[in-house]
Amino acid sequence: MKRILITGANSYIGASFEVYVKAHYSQEFKVDTIDMIDGTWREADFSSYDVIFHVAGLAHADVGKVDEAIKQKYYAINTDLAIETAKKAKADGVKQFVFMSSAIIYGDSAPYGKKKCITKDTKPHPSNFYGDSKWQADKGIRKLADENFVTTVLRPPMIYGKGSKGNYPTLAKMAKKLPVFPDVQNERSMLYIENLCEFLCQVMLRGKGGVFWPQNSEYSRTSQLVKIIAKTNKHGIIVSKVFNPFVFIAARFPGKIGGLANKAFGNLSYEKKMSSYDFDYQTVDLEESIKRTETN
Repeated sequence: MKRILITGANSYIGASFEVYVKAHYSQEFKVDTIDMIDGTWREADFSSYDVIFHVAGLAHADVGKVDEAIKQKYYAINTDLAIETAKKAKADGVKQFVFMSSAIIYGDSAPYGKKKCITKDTKPHPSNFYGDSKWQADKGIRKLADENFVTTVLRPPMIYGKGSKGNYPTLAKMAKKLPVFPDVQNERSMLYIENLCEFLCQVMLRGKGGVFWPQNSEYSRTSQLVKIIAKTNKHGIIVSKVFNPFVFIAARFPGKIGGLANKAFGNLSYEKKMSSYDFDYQTVDLEESIKRTETN
């Protein structure tokens, strides 16, 4: 049985992983969690653990409305704390360090009407301090890897599931209230939380190191998600291309309106073959994942 320490209490991913392990891998893993807020973790002994799973971090930044103090806080937590934790894990003899990087290191999604498909050759190019704070940690942690210390860096796209934060709850709220919605043919990579948890279990069981890009087996379209969410909640909504000209116009507006339109209907995907590995982690398909997210 492998012992795993989650560094970062009360995180969505960490808590979801702990629940998933208890349900599916209770014979393979024993999971503990440590709080990173007050600094007492520095005195803890990591040597009894096989894997450190680092999930502590700040996310969902409103990058347009922050001062320098807030930016520095992101670097202190997302970069410095992550690298310091990895260094301690290595010094204490832990074999594997798993870090949650993000697709945000590749910059913003392409605007409405433009395509952006990331491949293994795509160079990270963060567009804001939040993305850069994750990228600096991504690089710093991988530098620590050697034959005795495996670093496992995940760069997932948008993660969603019951209780998740970020863009998905906003989209779900619209899907449950609006009478009509545009039918835009955009393309998004997403990752359902249970698929992520299965992926994590597989790389931990195998002790796999390197950079990984897990994603759902299917790309998502915003209008497709809206239809599934509305259907699951028994809400009638008309999804039609008739409304697409309004998106075209809104996407060209400066400021908040254009930003929202491009965020909702822009494109950002991972090339599918870069997310295929020698194990299966696609436990739930897109439609079923939405049903599980939306139902009690």
